[in-house]
Amino acid sequence: MGSGGCLSISAFAPPPPAVPKPPADPNTNLFVSGLSKRTTTEGLREAFAKFGEVVHARVVTDRVSGYSKGFGFVKYATLEDAAEGIKGMDGKFLDGWVIFAEYARPRPPPPPPQQNSDFPYNESVSGY
Repeated sequence: MGSGGCLSISAFAPPPPAVPKPPADPNTNLFVSGLSKRTTTEGLREAFAKFGEVVHARVVTDRVSGYSKGFGFVKYATLEDAAEGIKGMDGKFLDGWVIFAEYARPRPPPPPPQQNSDFPYNESVSGY
């Protein structure tokens, strides 16, 4: 007896290839990704301070657990310092992990608040 397997053809199309975003314009704020969960804000500041005057550094943490999300931001005093920070730290090891440093993108504006006139009640839900 042969196998009576069915051939199923999926109508699902694969997603289009990802188009890389163009690099952000040079600015004094750097986005740093690939951080170890052990990297602290102070450790991040110390590593980047070797390349210029760090005004502010922050490892982003989960609000509930307090654990690092694996990325952070470093703000330098000048564009020149920021460029040196990228040159000195992008693709380098920090706390045993290869990190990536690039110019941070501006934060997108928040979505406008929803105008929901019947809040907190919804007419489509039948009440008691």
